[in-house]
Amino acid sequence: MFSEENRSTAGPFDVTEVGQLRPYIDFGSIRLAPNKEVKLRAELEEKTKKVVAITVLFAETTMQLQAFAAPKSAGIWHEALEPIQNSLTKQGGTVEVRTGLVGEEIRAQIPVENDGKKTLRNSIFIGVDGPRWMLRGVIYGKAASDPAEYQTVIEMFRSTVVDRGNVPLPPNELLPLRLPQSQGPESE
Repeated sequence: MFSEENRSTAGPFDVTEVGQLRPYIDFGSIRLAPNKEVKLRAELEEKTKKVVAITVLFAETTMQLQAFAAPKSAGIWHEALEPIQNSLTKQGGTVEVRTGLVGEEIRAQIPVENDGKKTLRNSIFIGVDGPRWMLRGVIYGKAASDPAEYQTVIEMFRSTVVDRGNVPLPPNELLPLRLPQSQGPESE
């Protein structure tokens, strides 16, 4: 089973646990390894235009990533499970907590509107506590029902690097995200 002990070797990683040799796309608190098979999208809050999540698009799967501040003394993923379940149930969804490849996860069916029709979308909520942070992923699409694609997406999740920074933040506060800086004249 996944545990804090193997998190530091299997990921997701704290920025202090990775060397400078491997290139990463730097979104501030979240860094992702470049991958030709993956498209990345920054999700912006409409009013403030602030980056609030990073979305990873892979084949027929989508994974949304967010990192949150946590206290030094304890992680916050287990505390987050119940509020997430309650929120999904209030939306008319069904939820089940199971043990997955990175520990406890929520498998859910969430009502969504698609072309004027209401359907249920399979989703998986995963989270891992690191040193003073928690990385949460929401997976939907093929990986929510296909074990092989689920494993591939979990490997991407595990390769993520979190930079907590030194700014004091209350637990559960979203760690700051930003658009990556240009790497040179050929970058957009």
